[in-house]
Amino acid sequence: QVQVVESGGGLVQAGGSLRLSCAASGSIFASNTMGWYRQAPGKERELVAGISSSGSTNYADSVKGRFIISRAGAKNTVDLEMNSLTPEDTAIYYCNVHWIRTWSGLYDYWGQGTQVTVSS
Repeated sequence: QVQVVESGGGLVQAGGSLRLSCAASGSIFASNTMGWYRQAPGKERELVAGISSSGSTNYADSVKGRFIISRAGAKNTVDLEMNSLTPEDTAIYYCNVHWIRTWSGLYDYWGQGTQVTVSS
C-alpha cells in the first residue's frame, strides 16, 4: 500500500509565492518519479513539474523560470516552490509518484489534492 500526502497551498495574491510539500510512504520502488499536476475548473489535469529519483527534472512551459521542484535525495518527498504566481495558476494541485516494473507494469499513486488560489 502506498500513501501520498500533500501539504501547503492556500490563498495568495498575484506575484506572491507558495510552497507545496508531498510525502509518499509505503512499498515504493526505489527508482521512481514524483511530480505535481494541477487541474483548473473546466480543464484537464496537466503536469506542472516532475523529478526522478536520480534528480532529473521537467517542467511545463507555463511554469518554467517561476516554479522549482526538488526532492531530498533518496527520500520520497518532493517540494514545489511556486513564485510569481498569477491567477492562471489557480487550480487543485496533486502530487503523484509512479514507477514502471518490467513484468508488472505501471504503478501510479496520487494524493488527495490541495487547493491553490491566486487572487488578482
